[in-house]
Amino acid sequence: MSDAMTKALGAVLDEALAAKKIVGGVVMVAKDGERVFASAFGLADREAGKAAELDTIFRFASLTKPLVAVLTLALIERGALALTDPVTKYLPDFRPRLASGEEPSITIRHLLTHTAGLAYRFFEPGDGPYTRADISDGLDMPGRTFADNLSRIARAPLAYPPGAAWAYSVAYDVLGAALEQAGGKPLQTLMAEVVTGPLGMADTAFVATDRARLATAYGDGEPEPVKMGAHHLVPFAAGAISYAPDRMFDPASFPSGGAGMCGTAGDFLAFLEAIRKGGAPVIGAKSVEELSTSAIGQTPILMPGSTFSLGWAVVTAPELSGSPQTKGTWNWGGVYGNSWFVDPAKGLSVVITTNTAIAGMTGPFPNAVRDAIYLAL
Repeated sequence: MSDAMTKALGAVLDEALAAKKIVGGVVMVAKDGERVFASAFGLADREAGKAAELDTIFRFASLTKPLVAVLTLALIERGALALTDPVTKYLPDFRPRLASGEEPSITIRHLLTHTAGLAYRFFEPGDGPYTRADISDGLDMPGRTFADNLSRIARAPLAYPPGAAWAYSVAYDVLGAALEQAGGKPLQTLMAEVVTGPLGMADTAFVATDRARLATAYGDGEPEPVKMGAHHLVPFAAGAISYAPDRMFDPASFPSGGAGMCGTAGDFLAFLEAIRKGGAPVIGAKSVEELSTSAIGQTPILMPGSTFSLGWAVVTAPELSGSPQTKGTWNWGGVYGNSWFVDPAKGLSVVITTNTAIAGMTGPFPNAVRDAIYLAL
């Protein structure tokens, strides 16, 4: 099987590089607990001619969210907080209101499931409430503190009553601040002690462990991706995603629970495999079950044929998106150019890390990688 996968995936990676859609990256695949494919391709730094390696560190963006979700469930298992706790128990000044002026209760569950009524600035047109409040999506504004950004989020009106809908949002940034209060330690410390440390994820952190191994960031462009500067905008949905690639090196920047970590493909694969195998040594089977089933009922999310658990999307009807994945597959991505999925029924875990936003996360490239894997199976 590995020979077939090597041939199929090798062709996809070669095509992406030839088309100049992806600058560089790493793809890893595990099947039934065995790594059956691992390949670095392209360049970690195009201008320096530096090749991508298996241990290249990539900016995770929203690959941070699954790690924070599992951290939250681990702390819940330890009795540090509960899904039903109001966020004001930990952040008493965080009291956003509806446009009507009503101040509803937001719970930890609302934050985990993106049903809190919060939003993301990059989904807004230029004059949206998050733009007017100058809210950071966790990818930019070096030096912005938790207190400052939380106060700005709280001043923007809620998009809907908590629990009434689903909208991808800054909820995990708010959650990260709440975890600091519940756990009594900085988010970086909690993550290292509870999740990344026990799993041996030595290169996954809110600050790059080895700056020389950190891939240079690129944004989509024609005829080829553009190297990001200190501040870079990439069009997305109704707005644009604002990037500051060196944000993670500013110690004053809040550790974004939604987008602030970096790490290697191998580290993230180890994380996915630990959860797929039952959660040890980080969480128990009950928490894994909650990560494998809908936490929002029939509420629609961004992706057709999917629902949302307490941490990521779960495929409910793969035929609606044209995916070969099995019903029950977990997946998500990150806007610096990353994608992942776990197909528990097939014992399959896949990680795609690239340095190219947004082509590495969604669209023809990750879909081609996915399809080649299933073809090889």
